[in-house]
Amino acid sequence: MLHVHLFGRLSIRLDGHDLFMIEARKAQELFCYLLLYRDRPHPRELLAGKLWGDVAQGQSRANLRKALCQLQQSLPSAPLLLNNDWLQINPQSELCLDVETIELAMKRVSGRPGESLSDLEAQQVTVAVECYAGDLLEGWYADWCLFERERLQAIYLALVDKLLARCEARGAYEEGIAYGATILRYDRAHEQTHRRLMRLYALSGDRTTALRQYERCVAALHEELDTEPTELTLNLIAQIRANTFAASPIVPQTSALDQMLHNLRHTHTALLEVQNQLHRQISEVEQLLTRSP
Repeated sequence: MLHVHLFGRLSIRLDGHDLFMIEARKAQELFCYLLLYRDRPHPRELLAGKLWGDVAQGQSRANLRKALCQLQQSLPSAPLLLNNDWLQINPQSELCLDVETIELAMKRVSGRPGESLSDLEAQQVTVAVECYAGDLLEGWYADWCLFERERLQAIYLALVDKLLARCEARGAYEEGIAYGATILRYDRAHEQTHRRLMRLYALSGDRTTALRQYERCVAALHEELDTEPTELTLNLIAQIRANTFAASPIVPQTSALDQMLHNLRHTHTALLEVQNQLHRQISEVEQLLTRSP
């Protein structure tokens, strides 16, 4: 089993043993790009243009061949499918990818409030969150990498938020406070998280810290967004100050209709992904046709 960690620093392990890092940076970039876009084959010409767009077409193809050779020499077990025109990660390969873990977790719970997650779903989301050892490929600044870094960070924070909501509903205040602090480390002006933390502190009996959390919220909104708290936040702090805030009832497990709605949303998301993939492939083929003599 090949284990590849793209969150934080690039790490590749085979059957529990660390492999030597691929020395050539472009070979690393090629492998990581194929892993992130592992759902489809990539025309060599377009791939060369993506990774070596600053050189002539012939040179970019030569650079691609060189990087591919370096990759195969450094990582003989690389799970690749390739021919003269295309490259792709082998979908049948024994590959454990941290990015895939977090993406699959989001697909399972997409559209679901955190309060409604079952114990099994919450466990799966927790495992996915723990895979996030840092932002994607820290220290890399290619355009495609920056885009994917933002996308995956957003997925990570959405999963953490679901766990935070579930902790609040079930009275796991300390655990929920830790999740809230995690979100604010990435987005200190996330007002909904500030409200959740205010509630958690109040529910745990720490009214003073709840009031201080409100002050941190006000400061972050002003400094980051030049705005004021919403009415929801103002109403909450008024209840906490008056000592009239009470816990909301725990949200029950999803009903049959809730589950049906979740399944329909999941199917809808899957269909959209297939449609987007078809559009991308059509666009790639059209570009190839326009470049052909």
